[in-house]
Amino acid sequence: MAQHILIVEDDRTTRMRLAAHLRKQGYRVSEAENAETMEQTLSEDPAELLLVDINLDGKDGLTITREQRSMSRVGIILLTARDDQVDKIVGLEMGADDYVTKPFDKRELAARVKNLLARIADIGQAPQGPAPVEDFGPWCFDRIRRRLVSVARTETLTRQEFDVMAALADHPGQTLSRARLTEMMGRKAMRSNDRMIDVVVGRLRKKLENDPASPEWILTEHGKGYHFVDPNSV
Repeated sequence: MAQHILIVEDDRTTRMRLAAHLRKQGYRVSEAENAETMEQTLSEDPAELLLVDINLDGKDGLTITREQRSMSRVGIILLTARDDQVDKIVGLEMGADDYVTKPFDKRELAARVKNLLARIADIGQAPQGPAPVEDFGPWCFDRIRRRLVSVARTETLTRQEFDVMAALADHPGQTLSRARLTEMMGRKAMRSNDRMIDVVVGRLRKKLENDPASPEWILTEHGKGYHFVDPNSV
């Protein structure tokens, strides 16, 4: 069955044009003009991806993002105005996967949709393993606010740090190569990005490890990549 995309956009012309373009790409597309219609549609026909306008009347796109991310891992791409830089950042912090600036190039949007849906499908088809980690040692991985929280302190994560942390925590005990981590961050797996992954892991270790030079949670598998220790095995 074709993947289901739900467009939440109160401008009828924009919504219809976008829906028509995505249908030509082979997707099954539903439309909603507000959060209420969106929620009703999702209750009857869950979607793999939401395209959500930030500036909706009533419940806005940021609120929708926060609420949906608290209950599901549905893909979310925000549609933003050119001057909504602060809202873009807040949207990503609340759990949106990506954003596209209006007026958008339909080919660019289609490419972003395709890439995100591929990542979602890849996660869904991955072999069953331990459940994603939320709590480990003294830490709680707060995915909604994109931070690590302990009794002693709170560490806010950058987008790159969150992406790597989420990828590792979603596969506890499994070794993920640098190329695989790069792909899971939504970037092309290129050799030049190996160093980037090392740098991000180094920053994460400084935030969560008692001794970053002798880590307890994010371990290096030399020549293979990194793995996150399964808390249930400790």
